[in-house]
Amino acid sequence: MTLPARVQIVEVGPRDGLQNEQQPISTATKLALIEQLAEAGVSYIEAGSFVNPKWVPQMAGSDEVLQQLQRRAGVTYAALTPNLQGYERALACGVSEVAIFAAASETFSHRNINCSVAESLARFQPVLATAARDKVRVRGYVSCVVGCPYEGEVAPAKVADVARQLYEMGCCEISLGDTIGVGTPASVTAMLEAALQHIPVPQLAVHMHDTYGQALANIYASLQLGIATVDSSVAGLGGCPYAKGASGNVATEDVVYLLNGLGIEHGIALDRLIAAGSYICQQLGRETGSKVARATLA
Repeated sequence: MTLPARVQIVEVGPRDGLQNEQQPISTATKLALIEQLAEAGVSYIEAGSFVNPKWVPQMAGSDEVLQQLQRRAGVTYAALTPNLQGYERALACGVSEVAIFAAASETFSHRNINCSVAESLARFQPVLATAARDKVRVRGYVSCVVGCPYEGEVAPAKVADVARQLYEMGCCEISLGDTIGVGTPASVTAMLEAALQHIPVPQLAVHMHDTYGQALANIYASLQLGIATVDSSVAGLGGCPYAKGASGNVATEDVVYLLNGLGIEHGIALDRLIAAGSYICQQLGRETGSKVARATLA
């Protein structure tokens, strides 16, 4: 077993983490969080989303956030862009990378974006074609890669098929998301092995939710297969508005602690990361979802 020497952390807190919060969050607060994450050494930050604010009100100020960012050299500031209109808005704000999202479950796709999986992929064609012309990298997300809140277990072959199509359409990386956090190392390994038959290891990432407390175990299982890109959310912010009972993403602090223990490089200062998590939790009036932060601050 050879673990990767270095892991790229994709910080999704400012987007996936904050989009489910009920109270309004100011642009200034979002900017301060992003700045603190960059200061901690986070080199890839999902800073906003250009979905219709009617569906995700919390992301309505993404234009302002991306326009006002103090950009740091070597940091990628990305945004979610579900369609060509969103892509063009994001590009006008100077994003360095965009992301699109599909699902491995038909029912989830219908409930989440009101169309079938095939229709969702067809909708992304113009985004990918325009991004290729503009030389902008596009990341593809696949939701419900082990289980779906409506359909139950999801077949690894179905996940592999959706991931393959996104890859062939031109996505530079495919992030495989256990949206409701039901995965275990066995089911995650089976799913990844299916995807790896179509997509090279460097082009795959994992996005684990911790609903059943399995996220770190699942990330470790992914590392054992050579996966070297891990999505996480500072302070464990966020869940999924369409998945009942889905607790937050895995906390970035906890992933960094795991990587430190394995001797894997990542470039992030844990103390500064914990401070960024404490800042946003104070702003939101809530406790951190990171066990490492709780233990350290105690």
